[in-house]
Amino acid sequence: MSTDAIDPTVCADVEALAAMTRDSAGAGERASAAWIAARLRAAGVEEVRTEPYRYTPTYTHAYAAHAAAIGVGAALGGRAGRLLALAALGSLELDVSGRRQWLRRWLPRGEGANVLGRLPARGPRRATLVVVAHHDAARTGLIWNPALSSGGAALRLKRRAMDPVGWPYALAALAAASGTRAGRALGGTLALAAIGLMADVQRSPTVPGASDNATGVAALLALARTLAADPPQGLETILLAPGSEEPGMGGMAAFLAAHGDTLDRSTTFVLGLDTLGAGEPIVARAEGVLLPHRYAAADNDVVDAAARRAGLEPPQRWRIGAYTDPILARFAGLRTVSLLSIAPDGRYTDYHLPTDTADRVDWSSVARCLALAEATARELVA
Repeated sequence: MSTDAIDPTVCADVEALAAMTRDSAGAGERASAAWIAARLRAAGVEEVRTEPYRYTPTYTHAYAAHAAAIGVGAALGGRAGRLLALAALGSLELDVSGRRQWLRRWLPRGEGANVLGRLPARGPRRATLVVVAHHDAARTGLIWNPALSSGGAALRLKRRAMDPVGWPYALAALAAASGTRAGRALGGTLALAAIGLMADVQRSPTVPGASDNATGVAALLALARTLAADPPQGLETILLAPGSEEPGMGGMAAFLAAHGDTLDRSTTFVLGLDTLGAGEPIVARAEGVLLPHRYAAADNDVVDAAARRAGLEPPQRWRIGAYTDPILARFAGLRTVSLLSIAPDGRYTDYHLPTDTADRVDWSSVARCLALAEATARELVA
């Protein structure tokens, strides 16, 4: 497809999704799931279903509980306090990476819905492409104020790396464990501030989420239309719109728990589409709220090869500072790429803000990302 123009249907789909309140693991998410399922059927995908799951509708409770443990460690001091603060930091890393969210078993849960569609292979199946685009939207809050992250653009662009958004928690825990009076005071203060900021997010509204991630869902729908009309020989395509990405990748975890064992690790390729309307297409070379978790360079090479074959510019490779659903597929041993976009200052445009509306989407960015996605699909069976 052309990379300098966008299908008006894609714009209309983004506008429709942005008009919905797509609260994670809630009524809004279930409504958007029903809408996406209908759009997939209209795109020519015959095998479509929604799959319910239960998950925590917010990350704030888990994050605040870990911050509280760090604060208690700072107050206790001594060996017990140091161990508590460091254990809380380790537990938080397991939670935010999605590898072990043990605390959430005791936290309130809501009902969300994943959307799953399938385009069978034309002829013998040679490869399976799983296209992933989460359909829930984030809550806003003071922590997402651009004033807190507007600096450092030159360094981000030079390193092609965003700072991990969880660094204040790491600083709080390490300060609390330092054993010094000043360190403990700093750790306790930062932990208390984190609890207050989580309370602010909890009481804040859900944003329109046009770029994050109505653009990804609209691109998934456009890809469904294209591949249904002109399927590559031998390619099976699974179209997955999970919910609850924003609070901790709950929908993706539910999908992998239900279907992960059915995916052939030698022939399956997972392609994430997330926040496509910022500006410059990128792929994640690593991601994480705290520690960086790496994607395989060989998997990102597939996108580069697809781009060159289609006459497109290969995407830049970035270390992003949060999480995307595909990292769970990577942990599960699947070939995986997370395709996103980045603004000229090295950030996401209007990230988790009420201003993330359709009129602020960079449609050229969406078109280029969609062209890369289609090229990747065809590359798998070229």
